[in-house]
Amino acid sequence: MPKISAFPKAWLDDLGPGGSMTVDEWIVMAGELDVEGMEFYNGWRDVQDPRKWPEYRAMVEGQGRTICMLCCSPDFTHPDPAFRQSEIDREKLAIDMAAALGSPFCRVLSGQRRPEVSRDEGIKYSIDCINECLPYAAERGITLNIENHYKDGAWRYPEFAQHMDVFCELIEQIDHPNFGVNYDPSNTVLAGEDPLELLARIKHRVVTMHASDRYLAEGTIEDLRREELDAVGYAQRLHHGEIGKGMNDYDAIFAELKSVGFDGWVSLEDGMDGLDQMHRSITFLRDKIANHWD
Repeated sequence: MPKISAFPKAWLDDLGPGGSMTVDEWIVMAGELDVEGMEFYNGWRDVQDPRKWPEYRAMVEGQGRTICMLCCSPDFTHPDPAFRQSEIDREKLAIDMAAALGSPFCRVLSGQRRPEVSRDEGIKYSIDCINECLPYAAERGITLNIENHYKDGAWRYPEFAQHMDVFCELIEQIDHPNFGVNYDPSNTVLAGEDPLELLARIKHRVVTMHASDRYLAEGTIEDLRREELDAVGYAQRLHHGEIGKGMNDYDAIFAELKSVGFDGWVSLEDGMDGLDQMHRSITFLRDKIANHWD
């Protein structure tokens, strides 16, 4: 049966550079949640010191939980080989962090959808970089899980492999036991595509899942397309919502995952309206998982 973990989506800025929240405080806060694990992010201020990695692992495991995934955002589609190599090195450092934290998964991405980089070039750059990271990950017992992502908070351009045709073409060319997919249905909605169609194509590769529900505060997907190219990070009209009240059909999603024997981590991306919202979303996910796996 899948296990649930929590990711502090609402507190990313607080945990980041210049923020006022410590990782210790997040671990204590997450201790109130009915989850088996926590997801970490390699961009948090406090995790830049490797000496703290064993301390965080001990704190989480002391609660009877696991750090199930380290979320990272490598940018492998830059046309400069030196830049790509620096991103490979950064991903390898994240792999070391994941291993020290006791996390079995370390996320990868393709990179930004730069207008000067062609589809064929972007796919080749991404595959080459991921393939260079995979032996390093395997030696440390880490699985790299690529996400059908939307846009990192520090990026100008959306994800290169945001759309399912590019995403599927990319993952079909990587065959390694330490490589899989972190499926996020909300990101497919933001791409203007059907998350169930994507899942049907990749379900055998899914090793983890981000559970979220998105909605547009105003306007349309077309408005979002125009806005997302004009600013760094997420467009202002894009909001995370309480799970079960957005655009995703979780019954259909979980039925599809159950059909291929999925029993991995479902990581909650929620809490934009506070911890109470996370409690409600966890209850929703627990009920749905119980209905489909019991």
